This record gives sequence, C-alpha cells and structure tokens, in this order.
Amino acid sequence: MAETLWGKGAALDAVIHRFTVGDDPIVDLSLAPHDALGSAAHARMLGKVGLLKPEESQALVGALKTLHDEARAGRFTILPEQEDGHTALEAALVERIGEPGKRIHLARSRNDQVLLATRLFLREEVLALGAGAVKLAEAFLDFAQAHAQVPMPGYTHLRRAMPSTFGMWGMAFAEGLLEELEALRGVWARLDRCPLGAAAGFGVPLPIDREYVARLLGFSRVQRSPIDAQNGRGRHELAVLSWACGVANTMEKWLWDVQLYSTDEFGFLGLPDAFTTGSSIMPQKKNPDVVELARGRCRELRGLAHQVEAIAGGLPSSYHRDFQLLKRPTLAALTSSRSLLDVLTRLVPVLQVKADAAARACDDTLYAAHHAYTLVAGGQPFRDAYRQVGRELAEGTFRPDRAALTATHLGGAGNLGLPQAREELAAARAWLDDTHHALATASARVWDLTHPSP
Repeated sequence: MAETLWGKGAALDAVIHRFTVGDDPIVDLSLAPHDALGSAAHARMLGKVGLLKPEESQALVGALKTLHDEARAGRFTILPEQEDGHTALEAALVERIGEPGKRIHLARSRNDQVLLATRLFLREEVLALGAGAVKLAEAFLDFAQAHAQVPMPGYTHLRRAMPSTFGMWGMAFAEGLLEELEALRGVWARLDRCPLGAAAGFGVPLPIDREYVARLLGFSRVQRSPIDAQNGRGRHELAVLSWACGVANTMEKWLWDVQLYSTDEFGFLGLPDAFTTGSSIMPQKKNPDVVELARGRCRELRGLAHQVEAIAGGLPSSYHRDFQLLKRPTLAALTSSRSLLDVLTRLVPVLQVKADAAARACDDTLYAAHHAYTLVAGGQPFRDAYRQVGRELAEGTFRPDRAALTATHLGGAGNLGLPQAREELAAARAWLDDTHHALATASARVWDLTHPSP
C-alpha cells in the first residue's frame, strides 16, 4: 500500500482505509486540474518569497502544467491506496522531478489545498451554468417572440382564469432565468476570495504572500480569516447549489405546464418524437419521459442541496473530516444542473404549439374580468360591474366583447417587454464572457514563468 501524506510508518488497516477514503479517488478526478493550477500558484509564491529556490519553483510549475493537462484529458489517475487526489498529485511530482516534489506542501495543508481546488472548480462551474442559463433564457425569448400573439387560457388553481398568450407564458420563464442570472453575480462575489494560506485553519508561521497567490489566480481578495476559510466548507458549495435550485424551481413549473398542456385532454402542445419514449405493452403510447425526468431532476437537485446543507451544518468551527462527504453530492448536483440546462435548451425551440386547441379552450368566461373593466370604462364602479358580470354569467346572458381591451402595459399580452429582456440578457452574457476571459488569462499567467508578477 502506498504511503499516505500523513503516514509515519505504522501499518494501515485495509478496512479502515477503505472506509475513510470512500470514493475520493473517483470524485477527486474532477478537482485534479484545479488542484494542479492552485499548486502551481502556490509554488510560484514560495519561489517569490524565497522559501523555494527559483529552479525548484520552475520545476514544480512545469511538472504541474503537465499534470494539469493530463487531468483535463482524463489521463490522470488516483489509486485507491493513494487516499485522495492531493496525495496522487504530490506522488506524481516526486516521481517526475524528485526532491522539488517533496517541497510542494511547504506552508499549506490539505485543508486549504482542497479549499482552493474546490473554489477554482466552483468558479468554473458557475460560469458554465451561467452560460447554460443564458442559452436557455434566449430560447424562451425566441419562443415568446414567435408565439407572442397566439392565445391560450391563463389558469389559476388549474382553472381557466383570464386570456393569455403563448408569448406571455414563454416570457415568464425567460424573466425567471434573467433574475437568476442577476443573482449569479452575488454567488460569484462569494466565491471570489482566495483561501490558500489558511493551512489547517490557523495560518502558517512563515512569510507567505497570500495576496500574490490571490492576484495570480484572478481572485479579487484573500479570504482573510483562516478559521473562516475552514468554516466556509459547505457554505460556498451550498451557495452555488442554492442558485441551481432557484433555476430548477423556475424550470420545474415550466415542465409541469408542458406535461399538462401536452396531454390529449389539453392538447395545447406537442412533443417531438425525439423527446418521447414508448411503452413495452401499449403500442400507441408516446411517453413524455424527458419532461418527467427533467422535472424529477429539479427535485433531485433540492435533495442534493439539502444533503450538502445537512453535512456541513451542525458542526463546531474549524475543519472536520465530515467535510469530505460534501464532494459527491456537490459534483452530482452540478453535473445534473448542466445536463438539465442543456436538455431544456434543446426542447424549447422544438416544442409544437397547437394554436387551434388552445383557441378552442379560450371560452367567453375567460373575458369576465375584461368585460367588467369595459363597464368600468363606461363609468360604472368596479364592484357594481363585477356583480353585473356575475349575474350575466349565472343567467347565461354573458356576451363579452373580446376585442374591447388589450393589456398594453409593460409585461401585458400586448407588450411583453422583449427588447428590454434581450438587453438584460446581452448584459448577462457580456459579464460571463468577460469573467471567463479574465479567468483564462489568470490561468495562463500561472503557467507562464516569463510573465511579470501581477
């Protein structure tokens, strides 16, 4: 069995080892490229402050670049006996460059090493999720524009309520995503602080330069308190997952609607064959499995977020091994979120609007409130108009003028606010592009030993 980073020569119990290692050799593969990048920034800092010789720092950065690229390409491996990705990374460094590899762990702990790798990973994931949300919001805006004038019933309590349009319906989900994209910047600000240097939670008695590492990696600040850095385990993961749950909450409503409106009883929408499956016994069936599974994924996301919250909560301050269990639900939730956004972005443009069926469902009762407003426009108090319409409905004499009124205020059926929404979406896309470019520049700077210090 390979020696652990904390090993002191004593024999390990294989059963206990398997229990404590868990699935880290698998889940840490996702963190490995970020661990290599963070370690390279650490090596450059150690060289800058004189804790490593220049040639040692350079050798480490060069080897870490190779390991980073291998991890990105899926060629980096973590053996079960190596416990985790940090051990595997250090073992690979020692194997490839010898003595300098043994010096990489100077002035840090696995506690701040995994914090940094996770923070870098979450930054990348947040940008990817944001890009996915932008594409989905754009698909909803295109849908709303294409069907802006196609009528459908609006429902409350799942009962016909007032006239609506497919444009209003589609616009609602674009708006929800735009709000989440605004909130994403707040999530980003929470992640935008570098934890490296916190070590095990109490710093190190060495002249390290935490601000340099933060600048090198593109963070705008240092997470000052080493204890808070450890207390933040789970807090930042939960912030990202809570955002993903917010997106899912909006999408869950849309998926429920699609499921309902595409039934034979409603018939307002049709699903392409590619988004349905069949029955093993009923030849006529076209089951909306994609819609149902996507809806289930939304609830699954909430469950994974609850799992992260439960693991991180209920503990004293500082580091505890419980935190190791945060990685699997976090990774599962992020993978599921990206998949959900991708599938829904494919579904929205191919959704088939059945305008005739929706129009047939728009009976006169939908215009009861409209008719009351028409009477109000003639000088009648609203409550009297309300009661008159109620009487006409009860007596079967209700005959509204459907064309008498149109909601032209911002957001109404006659004015969806599409230009404003597209401007907001363009701003969100620009922020994501700029931030992505800044991170790519920072990563390139870490590897470029000829680049002047930031």
